[in-house]
Formats: sequence, structure tokens, C-alpha cells
Amino acid sequence: MATVHELLAAGTFHESTVEEIADRAGVARATVYQHFPSRLNLVDAICDTFDANPALIRIRETVELPDPSAALTETIENVVRFWSSEDAVLNQLYGVAAIDPAAQALVERQREDRRGEMTRLARHLHRAGRLRPGLGERRALTTLMLLTSYESFRELRHTGLSDREVIRTLQENARELLLPN
Repeated sequence: MATVHELLAAGTFHESTVEEIADRAGVARATVYQHFPSRLNLVDAICDTFDANPALIRIRETVELPDPSAALTETIENVVRFWSSEDAVLNQLYGVAAIDPAAQALVERQREDRRGEMTRLARHLHRAGRLRPGLGERRALTTLMLLTSYESFRELRHTGLSDREVIRTLQENARELLLPN
């Protein structure tokens, strides 16, 4: 898995064969195939390593904090921390998702996981009466998906913002768009 992570971060995984991956990892190709029947399984296993990321674990804990405003603020902070900690790998996977089925599957799985957590957060804000008047749970979800997307993170980082500045920008936008004045 460390080899796959390194290749993804270097931007060369999608060009690497399973034999090259095995050679670099110092194992036989048959060993790789024994544990990972396809390249898709290798990428899927990387996704499983994301599940142990402290920021991702924290997102799952913060979406339903007793204080809905704190849940919103802390969730956005942890989303940015997750994107930042896995940026080298995700940048490659998102970049080749259109042509690499393994990367496409990972991106879609990640998006669905995030949608699940943002649905929980939107529902929490709605049930607590913390959404702006006239704003429903569905619209809150679409706003949260936009604010917490990897693409939004990358755009803000591309403008030269630090992680702290990205967090602050997204939190300010979330409060303005979702919470009552």
C-alpha cells in the first residue's frame, strides 16, 4: 500500500503496471494479485486507508455535535484537514478519474461518503432550527457539498491560501449561506 500511495502521490500510478508496482514494493507480481486481483482493488485499498485518517474520523464525530453551529464549523475544518493531508494522492486520482476506472471508482466512493456525512449535518442543522429562514435541508445539503468539495479546496489553495485561510473562508461562507443572521 505504501508503494501505491507513493506512485499516486508522484502521479505515476495510472501509468504503472501491476508488475512494476510489485517490483517497487519488493514482492512478486503473484503476491500482489493474491491480495489485490486488479488495479481497482489496489485503489480501493487506498480508500480504506483514508478511513483511518484522523480528520475523516473527526468529521464523522463532529457532524452531530450538540451545538449545530459548532458542528458546521468543526466539520468544515476537518474536511479541509482531510483534503490537505491526502492532497498529493487525491490530486492525482481526481485528475485521472475520467480515464482510469480505478480512480473514478475511488472518487465516486469518496463523494458518496461525503454526501452521507453532509446529509447528516444538513439534517442536524434543519432539525435544530439553525438554517436560514426559507432554506430547506436539501438546499443546505447542496451548499455543503459545494463548500466541502475537493474541487473547492483545490481552487482556494490554487489562489495561494493556506489551510487556515481556506478553513476560515469556507466557514465564513457556510455561516453566511446557511445560518440565520
